[in-house]
Amino acid sequence: MTETQLPAVNREWHLVSRPVGWPKTEDFALVEAEVPQPGEGQVLVRNAYVSVDPYMRGRMSAAKSYVAPFELGKVMQGGAVGEVIASKAEGIEVGDHVLHFFGWREFAVVDAKQAVKVDPQAAPLSTYLGALGMTGLTAYAGLLRTASFKEGDSVFVSGAAGAVGSQVGQIAKLKGASRVIGSAGSDEKVKLLVEEYGFDAAFNYKNGPVGEQLRAAAPDGVDVYFDNVGGEHLEAAIGSLNRDGRIAVCGMISVYNSTEPVPGPKNLARLIQTRGRIEGFLVGDHYDLQAQFVQEVGAWVRSGELKYSETVVEGIENNLEAFFGVLRGDNVGKMIVKL
Repeated sequence: MTETQLPAVNREWHLVSRPVGWPKTEDFALVEAEVPQPGEGQVLVRNAYVSVDPYMRGRMSAAKSYVAPFELGKVMQGGAVGEVIASKAEGIEVGDHVLHFFGWREFAVVDAKQAVKVDPQAAPLSTYLGALGMTGLTAYAGLLRTASFKEGDSVFVSGAAGAVGSQVGQIAKLKGASRVIGSAGSDEKVKLLVEEYGFDAAFNYKNGPVGEQLRAAAPDGVDVYFDNVGGEHLEAAIGSLNRDGRIAVCGMISVYNSTEPVPGPKNLARLIQTRGRIEGFLVGDHYDLQAQFVQEVGAWVRSGELKYSETVVEGIENNLEAFFGVLRGDNVGKMIVKL
């Protein structure tokens, strides 16, 4: 496609009011705008896939956080991958495919320095938003660097059927974990974790107290807990933590929509006995691992040793519903919107 053949309309999602508690449809608007034109040093990308992720809920609030909130009345942002259809930048040609951060829209103008070229021949385009993208690097960095995973560790992962959690468990197995345990929100997901992803044990956290189910699944305790959920899961993990255990806090989806302060774990004193460590992390601090990650995990993806799932929703008009689905836990693996 050349610049003269561009369509006239670009559909994009705007945040129109800040959600209180669970986001509502009326907090958002699907807006028609002109297709933007690239300036010098920029490219125009037709987005093929866009990402919806739990962290986006935090950006919908005005509270001070590690990243600026979405602006009211402006298009939202998120990971996206697509084809360059117009270029005024050296080194990026029409027909190239790039990863960038201007999702929630059909077409995006991106500064060349903010676009990362990807190879659709090396792996499906959608994987650059999941298994080989930000979520994959999150799993890799959180487990191996933040949690200081070592061969022989017993690992517990919450939200284990999600995009990050499923990859954490598999990387731990591939790196020699003695036992990998996962929690998920349905019996179908539990079955997937054990039969497809190779977890040694898994449980449905809705079927009983998390602490009791974790002790049954990990009678010898856990050395590493990768936290995607917070709340009862974090307290249970502290209760089962072994000597010198490590907890990497990636997310706390159980509290993202809370309107009142949420009490913390009641058993933090146990960290004294276990000499345990809790550390939060952000993937943005670990992009120095990107090349190592793509090389190692890319090889596992190509060989089939690391399996991944995607829940694909069709159409920009369904972008919001896909995001709601992530908050509800509807997705298996990475939730992606195909445009």
